[in-house]
Amino acid sequence: QVQLVESGGGSVQAGGSLRLSCAASGHEYRSVCVGWFRQAPGKEREWVARIYINFGNTYYADSVKGRFTLSQEQAKNMVYLQMDNLKPEDTAMYYCAAAAALSLCGTTPGRYNYWGQGTQVTVSS
Repeated sequence: QVQLVESGGGSVQAGGSLRLSCAASGHEYRSVCVGWFRQAPGKEREWVARIYINFGNTYYADSVKGRFTLSQEQAKNMVYLQMDNLKPEDTAMYYCAAAAALSLCGTTPGRYNYWGQGTQVTVSS
């Protein structure tokens, strides 16, 4: 059974940093890309960033570009989201998701095959 587990969330003041981790496991786990999404109360889930596993290409939403950085450890099936200069508007539940085919990678949550349970990020002003 495929499982994604996020960790690293917490509460920080504006301007602070957090590093989120996404650990994937399961014999059937295969991913072409891993994406991070976030959802604030009363809002739709929005795409934040994604990384293509084989080549390491990364893409970011305009709202986080220059502040968030993706990295990975392929051998460990780990993906990290370094979040710097956090702002109150970054407050949300953050989810990692994996897509098993290239055509599924993108900004649409419904196209991803596997999801974690989420980790809360709270940024105070």
